[in-house]
Amino acid sequence: MKLGILKTDAVREEWVGSFGEYPDMFMSLLGTRDPSMEFVVYDVRLGEYPTDIDEVDGYLITGSRHSVYDELPWIAPLMSFVQELDARRKKLVGICFGHQLIAHALGGRTEKASVGWGVGIHHHRFSERPAWFDDGDLEFPILVTHQDQVTVNATGAKVLASSDFCPNAVCQIGEHILTLQGHPEFVNEYSRAIMEFRREIITEPVYQSGIASLSEEAATDRMAMWILEFLKN
Repeated sequence: MKLGILKTDAVREEWVGSFGEYPDMFMSLLGTRDPSMEFVVYDVRLGEYPTDIDEVDGYLITGSRHSVYDELPWIAPLMSFVQELDARRKKLVGICFGHQLIAHALGGRTEKASVGWGVGIHHHRFSERPAWFDDGDLEFPILVTHQDQVTVNATGAKVLASSDFCPNAVCQIGEHILTLQGHPEFVNEYSRAIMEFRREIITEPVYQSGIASLSEEAATDRMAMWILEFLKN
C-alpha cells in the first residue's frame, strides 16, 4: 500500500536529529510494522498535492502547531482537498490537527477547549469495537498535545472513543475516514521536549501532571495496527 502523508508542520530544527520530521515519525510507526508500506510526502504548506488523487492508496494528515481556524493561505486548499477525498470515498486518516481539520472541513467545528491544554499520556476509551479494532482492552493510553478540540463533529461522523477531557477523541466517517485527537506517532521523549518548551504556556500544574504521566508508555503498537487495518480494508 502507498500512503500519501500531508505534512502540515515542521519539527523544531534542534529536535529533528533526535526525532525526525513528522512524516518520518509516521513512516517509523507504520513502516516498522508493515515493511511493504510505501510513502509519499506532500508538504501542503508549500502547495504540494498529488497530480492524480489516485497516485496513492490513501492519505494521512499530520499534526500541526497551527489551529484549523488560523487565516493561513494553505489551510483553505487543504480543506477543499479533504472535501474531495470525502466525495471520492478515498481512505483518509487525520491526526490531531488533521482530526480537527477534517471535522471543520466536513460540517463540524473546532475551537479552543474550555478545559485548556491536554499534554502527556491521556486515556481514551472505545464505546464499541469497530471492524479494524483488536480483541484488547477498550481503554488505551495515548500521547496528546492540544488546546483545540472538535466541539461539533463532521456530518455523519461517529464517535468511537472519548474521555472526560476529550469527548471526541476517535471518530470515523463511513468506511473511509478515521481521525484521532491524540498522537500515535509520538514517543515519550518528544512529548517531554514539547512540554518543556511550552512550560509557561501550558501552566505549571498541567506541565507537572503531563511530565508525571510519562511514567507510562502509549499503546503505540496497537494504534499502528489499528491504522494499518483501517487503511487496508
